[in-house]
Amino acid sequence: MTAAPAAFSPRTIRVPLSADPYPVVIGAGCLARLGEQIGDRGFRQGTRVLVVTNPVVHEHYGATALESLRQAGYEASVLVVEAGEDQKTPATVARIHDAAFAQRLERGSLIVALGGGVVGDMAGFAAATWLRGIAVVQVPTTLLAMVDAAIGGKTGVNHPGGKNLIGAFHQPRLVLIDPTTLATLPEREFRAGMAEVIKYSVIGDPALFSELEAAGDISSMAAVGPALLQTLLERSAAAKARVVAADEREGGLRAILNYGHTLGHAVETLCGYGTWLHGEAVAIGMVAAGEIALVKRLWSAEEQARQKALIAAAGLPLAWPRLDPAAVLHCLQADKKVKDGRVRFVLPTRIGAVEIRDDVDSERILEVLAALTAQTSP
Repeated sequence: MTAAPAAFSPRTIRVPLSADPYPVVIGAGCLARLGEQIGDRGFRQGTRVLVVTNPVVHEHYGATALESLRQAGYEASVLVVEAGEDQKTPATVARIHDAAFAQRLERGSLIVALGGGVVGDMAGFAAATWLRGIAVVQVPTTLLAMVDAAIGGKTGVNHPGGKNLIGAFHQPRLVLIDPTTLATLPEREFRAGMAEVIKYSVIGDPALFSELEAAGDISSMAAVGPALLQTLLERSAAAKARVVAADEREGGLRAILNYGHTLGHAVETLCGYGTWLHGEAVAIGMVAAGEIALVKRLWSAEEQARQKALIAAAGLPLAWPRLDPAAVLHCLQADKKVKDGRVRFVLPTRIGAVEIRDDVDSERILEVLAALTAQTSP
């Protein structure tokens, strides 16, 4: 006699926004239930759905997503766009708009972002701007997108002058996370996602930091294992949900989520998009922010050493690349987080706490970066 299949029991984390709350649903097999999950959000049968994805994700998971949507009664179509930071441009968003027009998407229609953070950002921005805003569902397939990019409603594209300078806040109706899609994720991409997990632990979850330290090698999905993977997905999603609910449009508290990003964005912009993955650049940015905090006596050398060791355990880079100092300062001034001409840095005060500072002078920044350039990864 064949045993009955195990009950489907995903974990749901709420993003409790006052106007448009939504769930983050995490569970193995979620992707095959995409249509069912969308139906639970109130979308009627016959709704037109445009799935935006990239070639690799489409090859692995496109058929599953489309079959689930069509089985649930939705009029689903797919658009495949190239991924990569160099493709995250207004021109690619225009292609999504063209597909929305061709598929006759209406105000009650839906865009599904199936892929990593680049696809999610572009599809979300297209949804925010098509017919002055239609619904979007985020279905992230990379670790970085699962723990960060898909949650919170930030959408947008890059400008030659800086990362994510063109965008809008547009919250999804649902975030659907299927950890089994990480099985096809390259290890380098997995490590890049771990940078965002480490970020959450440094800015507000010291227990998670200790748990990651105790795990030893966290540089691959196999090394992390399913139990810790589920933990870090849930804890990261919950942390992002708390901060977003408290500060939906980055007026204050939400800026702490940019830990490592201010200098990390400079690395991405000046080295050329694609040279470093986003998470790799964030890791370098966290090391640099930690060094600035150390110089300003905000935290201890022991805490900085622990942060660097954890970043290294994830297989992420530590050394600052050789960049023109004047170009770095110019790039920092173009960052979207500059306020009244002053660059705002998120700096750690201890493992589990950070503060936002705008009193870091240019000379101090360049001194720290010069010292880091000379270092090599252990």
